[in-house]
Amino acid sequence: MAKRDYYEVLGLAKNASADDIKRAYRRMAMKYHPDKNPGNKEAEAKFKECAEAYEVLSDSEKRQRYDQFGHEGLRGMGMRDYTHMRWQDIGSIFEDILGGFGDFGDIFGMGGRRTRQRGPAQGYDLETSVVLTLADVAKGTEKTIEFSRQDMCAECNGSGCAKGSSPSRCPSCNGSGQVAKGGGFFQMISTCPRCRGTGQVITNPCRKCGGTGRSSKKRVVSVKIPPGVHEGQGVRVANEGEPGRSGGPRGDLYCYVRIKPHQFLERDGNNLIAVVPVSFTQAALGAMIDVPSLNGTKQLKIPAGTQYGSIFRIKGQGLPDIRSKRQGDQLVQVTVEIPAKLTKEQQDLLQKFAQIENRSVFPKTRDFLDKLKKYFGAN
Repeated sequence: MAKRDYYEVLGLAKNASADDIKRAYRRMAMKYHPDKNPGNKEAEAKFKECAEAYEVLSDSEKRQRYDQFGHEGLRGMGMRDYTHMRWQDIGSIFEDILGGFGDFGDIFGMGGRRTRQRGPAQGYDLETSVVLTLADVAKGTEKTIEFSRQDMCAECNGSGCAKGSSPSRCPSCNGSGQVAKGGGFFQMISTCPRCRGTGQVITNPCRKCGGTGRSSKKRVVSVKIPPGVHEGQGVRVANEGEPGRSGGPRGDLYCYVRIKPHQFLERDGNNLIAVVPVSFTQAALGAMIDVPSLNGTKQLKIPAGTQYGSIFRIKGQGLPDIRSKRQGDQLVQVTVEIPAKLTKEQQDLLQKFAQIENRSVFPKTRDFLDKLKKYFGAN
Protein backbone atom coordinates (compact mmCIF):
# COMPACT_ATOMS: atom_id res chain seq x y z
CA MET A 1 0.00 0.00 0.00
CA ALA A 2 1.33 3.45 -0.97
CA LYS A 3 2.35 5.75 1.86
CA ARG A 4 0.34 8.88 2.52
CA ASP A 5 1.83 12.34 2.27
CA TYR A 6 3.51 13.16 5.59
CA TYR A 7 2.03 16.67 5.71
CA GLU A 8 -1.42 15.16 5.21
CA VAL A 9 -0.79 12.63 8.00
CA LEU A 10 -0.13 15.44 10.50
CA GLY A 11 -2.71 17.82 9.00
CA LEU A 12 -0.11 20.44 8.09
CA ALA A 13 0.64 22.84 5.26
CA LYS A 14 3.98 22.45 3.50
CA ASN A 15 5.24 25.73 4.95
CA ALA A 16 4.62 24.59 8.55
CA SER A 17 7.21 25.70 11.11
CA ALA A 18 9.17 23.36 13.38
CA ASP A 19 6.89 24.29 16.29
CA ASP A 20 3.79 23.63 14.17
CA ILE A 21 5.14 20.16 13.31
CA LYS A 22 5.89 19.38 16.95
CA ARG A 23 2.44 20.49 18.13
CA ALA A 24 0.68 18.60 15.35
CA TYR A 25 2.57 15.40 16.10
CA ARG A 26 1.82 15.60 19.80
CA ARG A 27 -1.88 16.18 19.10
CA MET A 28 -2.16 13.29 16.62
CA ALA A 29 0.00 10.91 18.69
CA MET A 30 -2.11 11.55 21.79
CA LYS A 31 -5.28 10.95 19.77
CA TYR A 32 -4.14 7.58 18.39
CA HIS A 33 -1.96 6.39 21.27
CA PRO A 34 -2.71 2.66 21.88
CA ASP A 35 -3.16 3.31 25.61
CA LYS A 36 -6.17 5.46 24.72
CA ASN A 37 -7.36 2.99 22.08
CA PRO A 38 -6.77 -0.48 23.58
CA GLY A 39 -7.03 -3.28 21.04
CA ASN A 40 -7.61 -0.88 18.15
CA LYS A 41 -5.18 -1.98 15.43
CA GLU A 42 -6.19 0.88 13.14
CA ALA A 43 -5.35 3.46 15.82
CA GLU A 44 -2.00 1.76 16.46
CA ALA A 45 -1.20 1.87 12.73
CA LYS A 46 -2.03 5.59 12.62
CA PHE A 47 0.11 6.18 15.72
CA LYS A 48 3.06 4.61 13.91
CA GLU A 49 2.25 6.57 10.75
CA CYS A 50 2.33 9.84 12.72
CA ALA A 51 5.68 8.94 14.28
CA GLU A 52 7.18 8.20 10.85
CA ALA A 53 5.87 11.50 9.49
CA TYR A 54 7.32 13.38 12.46
CA GLU A 55 10.74 11.75 12.10
CA VAL A 56 10.99 13.08 8.54
CA LEU A 57 9.43 16.54 8.94
CA SER A 58 11.29 17.34 12.16
CA ASP A 59 14.67 16.60 10.56
CA SER A 60 15.74 19.45 8.26
CA GLU A 61 17.80 17.23 5.95
CA LYS A 62 15.13 14.53 5.60
CA ARG A 63 12.41 17.15 5.17
CA GLN A 64 14.34 18.88 2.37
CA ARG A 65 14.84 15.57 0.56
CA TYR A 66 11.17 14.65 1.05
CA ASP A 67 9.94 18.04 -0.21
CA GLN A 68 12.07 17.71 -3.33
CA PHE A 69 11.72 14.02 -4.20
CA GLY A 70 8.86 12.65 -2.07
CA HIS A 71 9.11 9.24 -0.42
CA GLU A 72 11.70 8.14 -2.99
CA GLY A 73 14.10 10.79 -1.72
CA LEU A 74 14.31 9.10 1.71
CA ARG A 75 15.89 5.92 0.41
CA GLY A 76 19.25 5.35 2.03
CA MET A 77 18.66 7.86 4.84
CA GLY A 78 18.31 5.25 7.57
CA MET A 79 14.57 5.51 8.19
CA ARG A 80 13.33 3.49 11.17
CA ASP A 81 11.04 0.58 10.32
CA TYR A 82 7.89 1.78 12.10
CA THR A 83 5.74 -0.98 10.59
CA HIS A 84 7.51 -3.64 12.64
CA MET A 85 8.44 -1.49 15.64
CA ARG A 86 6.61 -1.86 18.94
CA TRP A 87 4.54 1.21 19.75
CA GLN A 88 6.10 1.28 23.23
CA ASP A 89 9.48 1.85 21.60
CA ILE A 90 8.06 4.68 19.51
CA GLY A 91 6.80 6.31 22.70
CA SER A 92 10.28 6.16 24.20
CA ILE A 93 11.88 7.70 21.09
CA PHE A 94 9.71 10.82 21.23
CA GLU A 95 9.06 10.82 24.96
CA ASP A 96 10.09 14.47 25.30
CA ILE A 97 7.18 15.41 23.04
CA LEU A 98 4.65 12.96 24.43
CA GLY A 99 5.45 14.12 27.94
CA GLY A 100 5.82 10.66 29.41
CA PHE A 101 2.64 9.42 27.76
CA GLY A 102 4.57 6.34 26.66
CA ASP A 103 4.38 5.13 30.28
CA PHE A 104 0.66 5.64 30.57
CA GLY A 105 0.24 2.12 31.88
CA ASP A 106 2.36 3.03 34.93
CA ILE A 107 0.61 6.32 35.75
CA PHE A 108 -1.28 5.11 38.81
CA GLY A 109 1.03 4.03 41.60
CA MET A 110 -0.30 2.52 44.81
CA GLY A 111 1.53 4.28 47.60
CA GLY A 112 4.97 3.89 46.12
CA ARG A 113 7.18 4.06 43.05
CA ARG A 114 8.26 1.40 40.64
CA THR A 115 11.77 1.82 39.37
CA ARG A 116 12.00 1.69 35.61
CA GLN A 117 14.20 -1.00 34.16
CA ARG A 118 17.31 0.42 32.52
CA GLY A 119 19.03 -2.77 31.39
CA PRO A 120 20.27 -3.56 27.89
CA ALA A 121 17.71 -3.16 25.10
CA GLN A 122 17.89 -3.97 21.39
CA GLY A 123 18.44 -1.05 19.03
CA TYR A 124 15.82 0.18 16.59
CA ASP A 125 15.31 -1.44 13.19
CA LEU A 126 15.85 0.60 10.03
CA GLU A 127 14.32 0.30 6.59
CA THR A 128 15.35 1.13 3.06
CA SER A 129 14.36 -0.06 -0.40
CA VAL A 130 16.08 -1.80 -3.29
CA VAL A 131 15.00 -1.65 -6.95
CA LEU A 132 15.12 -4.91 -8.93
CA THR A 133 14.47 -5.88 -12.52
CA LEU A 134 12.45 -8.96 -13.45
CA ALA A 135 15.74 -10.57 -14.46
CA ASP A 136 17.00 -10.01 -10.90
CA VAL A 137 13.83 -11.61 -9.55
CA ALA A 138 14.23 -14.62 -11.86
CA LYS A 139 17.80 -15.48 -10.84
CA GLY A 140 18.31 -13.74 -7.51
CA THR A 141 20.96 -11.08 -7.10
CA GLU A 142 23.27 -9.28 -4.71
CA LYS A 143 22.89 -5.52 -4.31
CA THR A 144 25.09 -2.93 -2.64
CA ILE A 145 23.03 -0.68 -0.36
CA GLU A 146 24.24 2.67 0.96
CA PHE A 147 22.36 4.30 3.83
CA SER A 148 22.83 6.51 6.89
CA ARG A 149 22.22 5.42 10.45
CA GLN A 150 22.66 6.77 13.95
CA ASP A 151 25.75 5.07 15.31
CA MET A 152 27.77 5.27 18.49
CA CYS A 153 29.87 8.40 18.72
CA ALA A 154 33.51 7.47 18.14
CA GLU A 155 34.69 10.24 20.45
CA CYS A 156 32.82 9.14 23.60
CA ASN A 157 32.07 5.52 22.59
CA GLY A 158 28.34 6.16 22.99
CA SER A 159 28.43 7.44 26.57
CA GLY A 160 27.63 11.04 25.65
CA CYS A 161 30.21 12.24 28.19
CA ALA A 162 33.40 14.14 27.52
CA LYS A 163 36.59 12.17 28.00
CA GLY A 164 37.44 11.66 31.65
CA SER A 165 33.88 12.27 32.88
CA SER A 166 30.89 10.08 33.61
CA PRO A 167 27.10 10.53 34.06
CA SER A 168 25.74 11.77 37.37
CA ARG A 169 22.67 10.71 39.29
CA CYS A 170 19.64 12.69 38.17
CA PRO A 171 18.75 15.17 40.92
CA SER A 172 15.11 15.37 39.84
CA CYS A 173 14.27 11.68 40.37
CA ASN A 174 17.24 10.70 42.54
CA GLY A 175 18.20 8.04 40.00
CA SER A 176 14.86 6.21 39.88
CA GLY A 177 13.94 7.38 36.39
CA GLN A 178 10.43 8.35 37.53
CA VAL A 179 8.78 11.24 39.33
CA ALA A 180 5.58 11.30 41.36
CA LYS A 181 3.00 14.05 41.70
CA GLY A 182 0.35 14.32 44.39
CA GLY A 183 0.31 12.61 47.73
CA GLY A 184 -1.60 10.22 49.94
CA PHE A 185 -2.76 6.86 48.71
CA PHE A 186 -2.84 7.75 44.99
CA GLN A 187 0.09 9.23 43.16
CA MET A 188 0.60 10.17 39.54
CA ILE A 189 3.85 8.55 38.40
CA SER A 190 5.48 9.44 35.10
CA THR A 191 8.87 9.31 33.41
CA CYS A 192 11.32 11.86 34.71
CA PRO A 193 11.40 14.65 32.08
CA ARG A 194 14.99 15.59 32.91
CA CYS A 195 16.73 12.23 32.46
CA ARG A 196 13.96 10.63 30.33
CA GLY A 197 13.84 7.61 32.59
CA THR A 198 17.52 6.74 32.60
CA GLY A 199 18.14 7.97 36.15
CA GLN A 200 21.30 9.73 34.99
CA VAL A 201 22.20 13.12 33.53
CA ILE A 202 25.25 14.21 31.60
CA THR A 203 26.83 17.30 33.12
CA ASN A 204 29.91 17.39 30.86
CA PRO A 205 28.72 16.40 27.38
CA CYS A 206 30.90 15.17 24.55
CA ARG A 207 31.69 18.01 22.15
CA LYS A 208 31.36 15.87 19.05
CA CYS A 209 27.86 14.46 19.66
CA GLY A 210 26.55 17.07 22.11
CA GLY A 211 25.85 14.44 24.76
CA THR A 212 23.58 12.24 22.65
CA GLY A 213 26.16 9.46 22.33
CA ARG A 214 25.13 9.04 18.69
CA SER A 215 26.20 10.50 15.35
CA SER A 216 25.04 9.95 11.79
CA LYS A 217 27.27 7.68 9.73
CA LYS A 218 27.23 6.37 6.19
CA ARG A 219 27.07 2.62 5.87
CA VAL A 220 27.48 0.34 2.83
CA VAL A 221 26.29 -3.28 2.97
CA SER A 222 25.84 -6.08 0.48
CA VAL A 223 22.37 -7.64 0.45
CA LYS A 224 21.58 -11.04 -1.06
CA ILE A 225 18.16 -11.10 -2.71
CA PRO A 226 16.69 -14.60 -3.21
CA PRO A 227 15.00 -15.47 -6.51
CA GLY A 228 11.23 -15.14 -6.67
CA VAL A 229 10.78 -12.12 -4.35
CA HIS A 230 7.63 -10.02 -4.75
CA GLU A 231 6.98 -6.28 -4.69
CA GLY A 232 6.95 -5.00 -1.11
CA GLN A 233 8.66 -8.00 0.47
CA GLY A 234 11.41 -7.21 2.96
CA VAL A 235 14.85 -8.81 3.11
CA ARG A 236 16.28 -8.72 6.63
CA VAL A 237 19.94 -7.87 7.17
CA ALA A 238 20.76 -8.76 10.77
CA ASN A 239 22.56 -6.32 13.08
CA GLU A 240 22.65 -3.40 10.63
CA GLY A 241 20.17 -1.22 12.54
CA GLU A 242 20.86 1.27 15.32
CA PRO A 243 22.99 0.26 18.33
CA GLY A 244 21.16 -0.95 21.41
CA ARG A 245 20.84 0.81 24.73
CA SER A 246 23.19 -0.06 27.59
CA GLY A 247 25.15 -2.54 25.51
CA GLY A 248 22.11 -4.21 23.96
CA PRO A 249 22.32 -5.76 20.47
CA ARG A 250 21.85 -3.76 17.30
CA GLY A 251 18.56 -3.67 15.48
CA ASP A 252 18.17 -5.00 11.94
CA LEU A 253 17.94 -3.43 8.50
CA TYR A 254 14.95 -4.31 6.32
CA CYS A 255 15.37 -3.83 2.58
CA TYR A 256 11.96 -3.65 0.92
CA VAL A 257 11.76 -4.74 -2.70
CA ARG A 258 10.52 -2.54 -5.53
CA ILE A 259 10.34 -4.07 -8.99
CA LYS A 260 11.07 -1.94 -12.04
CA PRO A 261 8.41 -2.26 -14.78
CA HIS A 262 9.46 -4.33 -17.80
CA GLN A 263 8.92 -2.97 -21.29
CA PHE A 264 7.19 -6.11 -22.58
CA LEU A 265 6.42 -8.39 -19.63
CA GLU A 266 3.97 -8.10 -16.75
CA ARG A 267 4.06 -10.25 -13.64
CA ASP A 268 1.07 -12.30 -12.47
CA GLY A 269 2.13 -14.30 -9.43
CA ASN A 270 4.93 -16.52 -10.72
CA ASN A 271 3.77 -16.24 -14.33
CA LEU A 272 4.82 -13.64 -16.87
CA ILE A 273 2.40 -12.17 -19.40
CA ALA A 274 3.36 -10.79 -22.81
CA VAL A 275 0.82 -9.15 -25.14
CA VAL A 276 1.87 -9.63 -28.78
CA PRO A 277 0.12 -8.08 -31.82
CA VAL A 278 -0.22 -10.15 -35.03
CA SER A 279 -1.70 -9.36 -38.42
CA PHE A 280 -5.12 -10.71 -39.36
CA THR A 281 -3.52 -12.87 -42.05
CA GLN A 282 -1.16 -14.43 -39.49
CA ALA A 283 -4.12 -15.09 -37.20
CA ALA A 284 -6.18 -16.54 -40.03
CA LEU A 285 -3.50 -18.68 -41.67
CA GLY A 286 -1.32 -19.46 -38.66
CA ALA A 287 2.31 -18.38 -38.30
CA MET A 288 5.56 -18.49 -36.33
CA ILE A 289 5.78 -15.27 -34.30
CA ASP A 290 8.52 -13.69 -32.18
CA VAL A 291 7.66 -13.16 -28.51
CA PRO A 292 9.73 -11.38 -25.83
CA SER A 293 10.96 -13.29 -22.78
CA LEU A 294 13.48 -12.82 -19.97
CA ASN A 295 15.90 -14.94 -22.01
CA GLY A 296 15.65 -13.01 -25.27
CA THR A 297 13.24 -13.42 -28.16
CA LYS A 298 11.54 -16.81 -28.53
CA GLN A 299 9.45 -18.22 -31.38
CA LEU A 300 5.89 -19.35 -30.85
CA LYS A 301 3.69 -21.17 -33.37
CA ILE A 302 0.10 -19.95 -33.46
CA PRO A 303 -2.44 -22.11 -35.29
CA ALA A 304 -4.67 -21.05 -38.16
CA GLY A 305 -7.85 -19.41 -36.94
CA THR A 306 -6.31 -17.83 -33.85
CA GLN A 307 -8.82 -15.44 -32.29
CA TYR A 308 -8.23 -12.01 -30.77
CA GLY A 309 -7.25 -12.40 -27.09
CA SER A 310 -6.18 -16.05 -27.40
CA ILE A 311 -3.64 -17.05 -24.76
CA PHE A 312 -0.76 -19.47 -25.32
CA ARG A 313 1.41 -20.94 -22.58
CA ILE A 314 5.19 -21.45 -22.68
CA LYS A 315 6.06 -23.84 -19.86
CA GLY A 316 8.80 -22.98 -17.40
CA GLN A 317 9.53 -19.49 -18.74
CA GLY A 318 8.09 -17.61 -15.76
CA LEU A 319 9.54 -16.77 -12.33
CA PRO A 320 10.49 -19.20 -9.54
CA ASP A 321 8.35 -19.53 -6.43
CA ILE A 322 10.31 -18.08 -3.50
CA ARG A 323 9.48 -21.09 -1.29
CA SER A 324 9.01 -24.15 -3.50
CA LYS A 325 11.37 -22.91 -6.29
CA ARG A 326 8.84 -24.25 -8.79
CA GLN A 327 9.08 -22.33 -12.05
CA GLY A 328 6.10 -20.38 -13.36
CA ASP A 329 5.08 -20.13 -17.04
CA GLN A 330 4.98 -17.38 -19.62
CA LEU A 331 1.57 -16.54 -21.04
CA VAL A 332 1.37 -14.95 -24.49
CA GLN A 333 -1.84 -13.10 -25.29
CA VAL A 334 -2.42 -12.44 -28.98
CA THR A 335 -4.09 -9.29 -30.26
CA VAL A 336 -5.09 -9.06 -33.92
CA GLU A 337 -4.19 -5.79 -35.59
CA ILE A 338 -6.26 -4.49 -38.49
CA PRO A 339 -4.24 -2.59 -41.12
CA ALA A 340 -4.85 1.16 -40.89
CA LYS A 341 -4.16 1.77 -44.59
CA LEU A 342 -4.53 -0.52 -47.62
CA THR A 343 -3.13 -0.30 -51.15
CA LYS A 344 -5.51 -0.50 -54.12
CA GLU A 345 -4.40 -4.06 -54.79
CA GLN A 346 -5.01 -5.07 -51.17
CA GLN A 347 -8.47 -3.49 -51.24
CA ASP A 348 -9.37 -5.40 -54.42
CA LEU A 349 -8.20 -8.67 -52.93
CA LEU A 350 -10.19 -8.10 -49.74
CA GLN A 351 -13.29 -7.21 -51.79
CA LYS A 352 -12.99 -10.49 -53.63
CA PHE A 353 -12.52 -12.30 -50.31
CA ALA A 354 -15.63 -10.59 -48.89
CA GLN A 355 -17.68 -11.77 -51.87
CA ILE A 356 -16.75 -15.38 -51.37
CA GLU A 357 -16.36 -15.55 -47.58
CA ASN A 358 -18.52 -18.08 -45.81
CA ARG A 359 -20.25 -16.85 -42.67
CA SER A 360 -20.07 -20.34 -41.26
CA VAL A 361 -16.34 -19.96 -40.67
CA PHE A 362 -17.05 -17.11 -38.21
CA PRO A 363 -18.76 -19.02 -35.35
CA LYS A 364 -18.77 -16.06 -32.94
CA THR A 365 -20.26 -13.72 -35.53
CA ARG A 366 -22.89 -16.29 -36.51
CA ASP A 367 -23.83 -16.87 -32.87
CA PHE A 368 -24.03 -13.13 -32.21
CA LEU A 369 -26.28 -12.51 -35.23
CA ASP A 370 -28.57 -15.39 -34.30
CA LYS A 371 -28.96 -13.99 -30.75
CA LEU A 372 -29.53 -10.49 -32.10
CA LYS A 373 -32.24 -11.67 -34.47
CA LYS A 374 -33.94 -13.74 -31.78
CA TYR A 375 -33.86 -10.94 -29.22
CA PHE A 376 -35.25 -8.19 -31.46
CA GLY A 377 -37.60 -10.59 -33.17
CA ALA A 378 -39.13 -11.35 -29.75
CA ASN A 379 -39.63 -7.64 -29.11
